[in-house]
Amino acid sequence: MAFRNSKAVIVGVGNVGATCAYSFVNQLLCEDLVLVDVNKDKALAEALDIQHSVYFMNRNMHVRAGDYSECKDADVVVISASAPMPKDSHDRLEMLRPSMGLMKAIVTSIMEAGFHGILIVVSNPVDVMTYYAWKLSGLPANQVIGSGTNLDTARLCTAFSRMYDLDARNVEAYVMGEHGDSEVVVWDSATIGGKRIDDVLHDNASRTKGTTKQELAHEVVEAGWDIFNRKGNTCYGIASSVTAIARSIFFDDNAIYPVSVRLTGQYGIDGAFLSVPTILDHTGAKEIVEIRLAEDELSALQKSAKLLEEYYEIVDSN
Repeated sequence: MAFRNSKAVIVGVGNVGATCAYSFVNQLLCEDLVLVDVNKDKALAEALDIQHSVYFMNRNMHVRAGDYSECKDADVVVISASAPMPKDSHDRLEMLRPSMGLMKAIVTSIMEAGFHGILIVVSNPVDVMTYYAWKLSGLPANQVIGSGTNLDTARLCTAFSRMYDLDARNVEAYVMGEHGDSEVVVWDSATIGGKRIDDVLHDNASRTKGTTKQELAHEVVEAGWDIFNRKGNTCYGIASSVTAIARSIFFDDNAIYPVSVRLTGQYGIDGAFLSVPTILDHTGAKEIVEIRLAEDELSALQKSAKLLEEYYEIVDSN
């Protein structure tokens, strides 16, 4: 059951935002769900459509369209509005400048309403936009979370589950760093059923069929682009990822997800927002989990952080 008087606002109800809303309803994450969009008719239509679906779910949840004033007493606000992705783009960071103006207007409006809850940023480039949302909002860093590599991690675990015909939840592996080309698959601590990934690959050669870790990592990076190029958007995976993050916040699950948060010395990184395993509860990012990384993995993670930090000067000067 959702917590009594719990409330979420989703800003931007395109493919991602609308699917997030429907996913929230399916899991009954909160009692009150408000959809906000510059296109008020779209927000109203999506809210009505989803509210009608609640009848068949035997659940009591109120879904409606609204404006930024609804953020005042919201526990969670999800920002899913993004600038359009260039048709032939293969780098989310290309969306930085077009997204900055949009993010500034959205976060300013949210905070002017008196919001003091948890911000979940989905808009790309998500790591830099999460940093920007934090700077604009003035909220404590633990209350600003980016969806990060949570979905990338799911894609990696799903790739292994297909290869070995297993439940993907039996795969314990993280993708960390930037949600983008510099992301890092943490192989050294990855296991399937408690067995190290290297041993699984070696001992199951007939099913692995020569697939390498490098090929699997490349598949994870390319998965989103493959979906985007085929249908013009990705929505179901990211919506489920955001729902899982929000669920841990609403229900105090203390789940560990690789989400984009501000590091303060962990992994030798100070001040950057990027994805690392993080415990999530009603306070937001409760605690960053430092796992042992191989030397090359730590170096790659720090390199990913430096890449993202190069864009902070652009953001800070805006």
